[in-house]
Amino acid sequence: MAQRITETLVKTAPSPHAGSRIIYDSELKGFGLRVTASGARAFVLNYRISGRERRLTIGSVPEWSATAARKHAEGLKREIDLGKDPMAARDDERASPTMADLCSLYQLRHLPRKRASSQRDDLAAIKTIIKPKLGTTKVSLLTHSDVEALHRDISKRAPFRANRVVALLSKMLSLAVKWGYRADNPAKGIERNPENQRYRYLTPAELGRLATALEAYANQNVADAIRLLLFTGARRMEVLSAQWEHFDLQAGSWTKPTTNTKQKREHRVPLSSAALRLLVELRCDGSGPYLFPARTGDGHLTDIKKAWAIISKSAAIEACRLHDLRHTYASYLASAGYPLHMVGALLGHTQTQTTQRYAHLLDDPLRQATEKVGLLIEGKSGG
Repeated sequence: MAQRITETLVKTAPSPHAGSRIIYDSELKGFGLRVTASGARAFVLNYRISGRERRLTIGSVPEWSATAARKHAEGLKREIDLGKDPMAARDDERASPTMADLCSLYQLRHLPRKRASSQRDDLAAIKTIIKPKLGTTKVSLLTHSDVEALHRDISKRAPFRANRVVALLSKMLSLAVKWGYRADNPAKGIERNPENQRYRYLTPAELGRLATALEAYANQNVADAIRLLLFTGARRMEVLSAQWEHFDLQAGSWTKPTTNTKQKREHRVPLSSAALRLLVELRCDGSGPYLFPARTGDGHLTDIKKAWAIISKSAAIEACRLHDLRHTYASYLASAGYPLHMVGALLGHTQTQTTQRYAHLLDDPLRQATEKVGLLIEGKSGG
C-alpha cells in the first residue's frame, strides 16, 4: 500500500526475500522507494510521457535523503508537465562525448592538416595536460571557468605554454561547435599571459665566431644545415626536410613545396652564390633524396637543437635560438636598405605585418638617404 515516504520509513522498510519492491508515496504520484533483497535503497520516479511509461532512479540512500529526493521529484514532475523527458535528457548527457573523445576526434579529423612540428606540439599538450586535467569532463558541460582555471594553473610554471594550451582548446571547442556537440566556445575570452616578442640578431663578430665553430664541429652534415639556414633565412624544418628535386642549381633557385612551408603555399626563392657553392659541394658528396639525410634509415635530420647548443657555446654566442638565424638573415637585408616587401618575399611571409618587425632596421639606410638630401639642399641654398 502507498504511504508517505519519510526518513523513518526509509530506515525501517523491510527487504523482500528476493528481487526488489517499490513502496510508492501516498502524496506525490509516481515517487517511490525501491528496496532490494540485499537491503539497498534508492528513490525512484515513475512517469508517463508520449504514451510511454518510464522509471527514473533519482538516487541512492544515504547519498539522498527522503526530503531532498521528494523535492527533486517535484521538480522533475514540473518538467514532465511541460513535455520534457528527464530520462531522455540524462541518457543524452551520458552519451555525449567527453573531452577525451573530442581529443580523439581532433587527432583524427583536424590534426593531419597541420605541419609535423605543430602536430607534435598538439599531441604533447593533449597527452600531458588536456586529457589528464579535462579528459573525463563532458564537452557539453565544460565551462569558461574550467578553461580559465587550467590556464591559471599552467601559468604558474609556464606562462607561454598556458597560452598555447588555451589556443589549442579554443580550436578544438570551435570544432565541437561545428560538429554539434555544444552551442558555444568556452575557451574564448580567456585573458592570455603577455608575451614580449624577442628578436635576436647575430652581430658580425658573432657570425665570424660561428663560422669558425661550424668548421670545427665534428658532424658537418649538421654544420651544413646551419650554414644553409644562415644563407637563406629559411625555417628549420624547411631546410632539414629539403630534397634535391626542389632545387634548380643551374637557375639558382629553391622551390619549397606546399608540404614544407608554414603557409602551405609553394614558395620559390633565388639562391645566393654562397648558398649555391654550399649546395654544389653537398650534391657532390650525397646521393640520396635529402640534402641532410639522417644517420640511420631513409629519412632526414629532424632535430639539431642539441648540436646548436654545443656550436653556439663553442662560438661564445648566448641566448640565440636556431630561429634567430632567420631573424639575422632578415635583419641584414633590412639594414642594407632593401624594402620590407622584398624581405618578406624572401622569407615567405604572406602578410606585411609579419615583416614589419624589421622596420626599425631601415632607420640607418633611411637616415643616410635623408642626410644626403639635406646636404644637397644646404649646398644649393648656400650657392
